[in-house]
Amino acid sequence: MTAVRILTLVGNDHSGFFKQQVAGIRKRGHEVDVLPLPGYSKEVDRTVATYARYYVRAVVSAFGGYDIVHANYGLTAPPAIVQALRPTVVTLWGSDLMGTYGSVSRLCARFADEVIVMSEEMAAAYGHDCHVIPHGVDLDLFRPQATAVTKRELGWDPDAKHVLFPYDTDRAVKDFPRAERLVDRIRSSIDGPVVLHTISGVEHRSMPRYMNAADVLLLTSKREGMPNSVKEAMACNLPVVATAVSDLPMLLSDVSPSIAHADDDVLADALLDILRSTGRSDGRVAVKPLGVNAQIEKLESVYLSLV
Repeated sequence: MTAVRILTLVGNDHSGFFKQQVAGIRKRGHEVDVLPLPGYSKEVDRTVATYARYYVRAVVSAFGGYDIVHANYGLTAPPAIVQALRPTVVTLWGSDLMGTYGSVSRLCARFADEVIVMSEEMAAAYGHDCHVIPHGVDLDLFRPQATAVTKRELGWDPDAKHVLFPYDTDRAVKDFPRAERLVDRIRSSIDGPVVLHTISGVEHRSMPRYMNAADVLLLTSKREGMPNSVKEAMACNLPVVATAVSDLPMLLSDVSPSIAHADDDVLADALLDILRSTGRSDGRVAVKPLGVNAQIEKLESVYLSLV
């Protein structure tokens, strides 16, 4: 098999799914150099100058003997397509296509040799030829564990019901106020306390503990690419209540108990039913085809088609 040398441009190299992707490609014998966009933190603002310096550095780096330049996230795509020496792959994650700068990402992707998106909804929004390859789930890391044990390890009240919101509450697109409203609606109908846990900045390897300790994952996003948190929850058999974004209605259609719906009344009823029960979901069976190995095989196939 041909070994490929890849320059990977990325907006956030701290993401667990991105690290997982790089590790998987390297494990298959390919060389991956990562060039992250500086300033991924709340304390550091990315300015026009930040992007300008990064774009220059990325274009220069592309002439370093690589076989492929892979831009992960739309705003890293401009230098990938500007350099004309190497074939290019652009992966769109979600907000880069359907958010504020979607027009920039869409335009840049048109000039790439191959384009990857996370869901059929994104493919329709992009409107041109592309591969649908969602980020894979590490099924060895995200697996069912004893709920009582993980609650004890986290110091969570064993007599309470625990709702997991695994995002930064300041991210408007995740719509945390809607999550709060849904939980507040059902509190009085539950015997005992209901705790809404917000998790952000936790090491990716620690997330399975939270997934197994919680009683339900609540996602209230206004839009998504294909949220890894839902797939990871499914791998842990954690029930999911989610807004009907991305391909979640199809992904969760055969998972019980779980739901993706647009109406708050339906979401609140589903949340109440799940918290009144004591069981887990059967999500792991449904998510097995979306394991990380399947993702890496498809991504490798895209690379090899270019070289």
